[in-house]
Amino acid sequence: MSTPVVIAFFMGFASGFPLLLTGSVLQAWMKKEHIDLSTIGLFSLVGLPYTLKFLWAPLLDSYTPKYLGRRRGWLLWAQIGVIITLFILSFTHPTHSATIASVALLVTFFSALQDNVIDAYRRESLADHELGLGSAFYVNGYRLGMLITSAGGLILADYITFPQIYRLFTVMMFIGVITTLFAPEPQILTSTPKGIIESITAPFKEYFSRSNALLILFFILFYKLGDSMAGHMTIPFYLSLGYSTSEIGLIVKGFGLGTTILGGILGGVLMLKVTIYRALWIFGILQGLSILGFSLLAISNHDLLALILAVSFENFTSGMGTTAYAAFMASLTHKTFTATQYALFSSFMGIPRVIMTAPTGFTAEYLGWVLFFIFCTLCTIPGLLLLRKLEKLAT
Repeated sequence: MSTPVVIAFFMGFASGFPLLLTGSVLQAWMKKEHIDLSTIGLFSLVGLPYTLKFLWAPLLDSYTPKYLGRRRGWLLWAQIGVIITLFILSFTHPTHSATIASVALLVTFFSALQDNVIDAYRRESLADHELGLGSAFYVNGYRLGMLITSAGGLILADYITFPQIYRLFTVMMFIGVITTLFAPEPQILTSTPKGIIESITAPFKEYFSRSNALLILFFILFYKLGDSMAGHMTIPFYLSLGYSTSEIGLIVKGFGLGTTILGGILGGVLMLKVTIYRALWIFGILQGLSILGFSLLAISNHDLLALILAVSFENFTSGMGTTAYAAFMASLTHKTFTATQYALFSSFMGIPRVIMTAPTGFTAEYLGWVLFFIFCTLCTIPGLLLLRKLEKLAT
């Protein structure tokens, strides 16, 4: 196993670590403070930087900080920003919605900036034949980071306050800083953009010269739409069914991580034997079907076995799908404009999670949980139809 693959795991951890601190953990904090469901749903908008990160990505391709190199230098600054804003977030309160939303927005900005650099670093340091395996390690590290903050945060919520939880995780973010300091700077054989104008125009000019450029973006936009919509409301869903934060932490986040890792590893192995399009087909269909498990869970009583089964199936298929998804996007980038082009792809990937999930609170209230998750399952179909057309053009 090569060093870049191992580094991809730890950088995935640093990338996933802050994500749910402005997502499910913040949702649980707000729910505990009796904030209404519609407001919780709207808080997905603090994740807008994840969809807009292509705007500042050209700076990361064309300018090199004074220390540590082009990738590690930017990465260190982003991680320092995450640490500072997380610490400030621990002194806010959900009842002051404008304040906590503003600080959470800053957290997601620096987290998105970190993602920009890590995505570019991973593409530039991994050989082409390592993209599938490297993506699997990255995704599993990403999931582990989310597990520690989400499962750990929800379990700890029964014993300490949410502000104390956020301060603890602020300290743990230094794991990412240590990784950055010890990782080697990737060597790029192609030339870098010269000046801000070229760094902005050249990546988009190169990408949109491709005949299927728009189709790829629409596919990225819709492939995980249903999964993102369902995932955004799962914490309020579990709590509304009467599960405690400890049960959610241990089963949904803890046990679920194991099945996600298994799914990611199996997905990476299968991608050595089938084409990336075949993998996207298989994983995408399974991913859509897994959402129906939540509809069945909604009509069950407080049944821990039903919770384990629903969570396991969804996490397993999500791990498979995310591995293929990440490898597909990485394979599309040109190494001269890695940060900008990958940011474009991942920004489109983030739109369902941020913008299209904003009204899910209203949708769940209107439809009820059973019909809501059926609706989310139907929302996976457009992505598969686009995949079919994309595959035909590729052959």
